[in-house]
Parts: sequence; structure tokens; C-alpha cells
Amino acid sequence: MATELARGRRERREQDEKGKPMTENITTATRRAPGAAAGPTRTLLTCGIVAGPLYIGVVVLQMLTRDGFDISRHPASMLSNGDQGWIQIANFAVSGLLFVACAIGLHRVLGPVAGRGGTWGPRLVGVFGIGMVAAAVFSADPVDGFPPGTPVGPPTSISWHGMVHFLVAGIAFLALMAACFVFARRFAAAGRRGWAAFSTVTGVLFLGTWMTTFALPGNRAANVAFAVAIALVLTWTSLLAARRLTRPGEE
Repeated sequence: MATELARGRRERREQDEKGKPMTENITTATRRAPGAAAGPTRTLLTCGIVAGPLYIGVVVLQMLTRDGFDISRHPASMLSNGDQGWIQIANFAVSGLLFVACAIGLHRVLGPVAGRGGTWGPRLVGVFGIGMVAAAVFSADPVDGFPPGTPVGPPTSISWHGMVHFLVAGIAFLALMAACFVFARRFAAAGRRGWAAFSTVTGVLFLGTWMTTFALPGNRAANVAFAVAIALVLTWTSLLAARRLTRPGEE
């Protein structure tokens, strides 16, 4: 009898000792920093990391291989035309969907408790992604000698899908510019001066070069500057996703 009681006490002690790590793990999990990225969220943020470099890389590759294309004369959206136009159309669609996934990941990491930066920042990135997908559906018109065979100079008329492309591109650009400033304000409030400055400068350069293309239509230097600004803002968005993936609980 005594032996059985002693054995029962020993078994209970062993069970209690086995249960301690589980209890500690549960406690650790509940104390985890808010906004910690779970598996699906990490995948969504990874989509954002890939999106910018993917889009830029595909455009650069086409710049080097498409006959008649000149980035100082033609915006990247012109690449949607011609026999190989499907490459840029796919680039718009895939990159846009990746940015939408990134927006969802940012929202999950930041959440409504993060204030306006956590709510509107991801939403604006999502609007940009949707705009890229729409740009794939509604292609820009051929212009100024591209693709080969197109009359040189500005077009004499604009098709309905060219007008829609111009509209959705404008909305997408404005959304991403606004996202830069929304996140800049959030970073500044959190004391992240480097990221606040990076976000502000990116937004200002994007807006400034875009306005310059309207003020100086056909100016080659302005066109190249705007193309560089687009590459910069896409890089900024991917770096933002990378930051939230590696430091999910940090302001």
C-alpha cells in the first residue's frame, strides 16, 4: 500500500514537471509583442519584398531587349504593346497582386491599434497594387515610335482603354505617394528618424518628378528622373515589408 502511494506521488511529480515547459510556452506566447508575424502573415510580407525587385527587374530586362524602346521617351507601360506586350501585362498583374498581399500582411502586423498609420498605410499600398492589376487589364496606347511602326511623336487620339490606363495609373501613384507620407509620420512619431526621412524623401521625389513630366512634356531628363523615382518608391515599399517581417513588433 505504502509502495503504491509513493509510486503515485512520484508519477504526479513527473507529470507536473512535464507540464511546466508547456505552461511556460503558453505564458511566453501570451506575452509576445503585439503584431508578431505568424506564418501566413510572413508569407504575405514576403510577397511585398519580392514585388518591387520583380517589377523593376522585368522592366529593365525588357528595356535591354525590346527593339525601339527608350526609357527617356517611353514610360514602362508602353511595353504592354507589341508582340511581346504580354510580358509587361503579366508583370503588372503579378506585381500588383503581390503588393495587394503585402498590404494585407502590413495590416495584420500593424492592426487598428497602430492608429492611422496602421490603418491607412496598408490600405494605400493595397490601392496601388489594385491599380497595377488594372493597368494590366487596360493597356496604354502605342506612342512615339513604339512599338516599331508607330508614328513618331505624340498620339493624335487616345483610346478608351488608354484613358482608363491613365486614370488608374494616376490613382495608384497618388495612393503610393500618400502611403510614403503616412508611414513617414508614423515613423517620426515613433522616433525612427532614418525611416521617417527615407519615407518623406521618397514621397517628395516621386511627387516632384511626376509633376515635372506634366510641366515638361517630352523632356527626356524628366522622363528618366520619373522612372528612377518609380524604382525608388517600389524599393521603399519592398524594404518596408522586409522591415515589418524582421521586426514585426517594432514601431
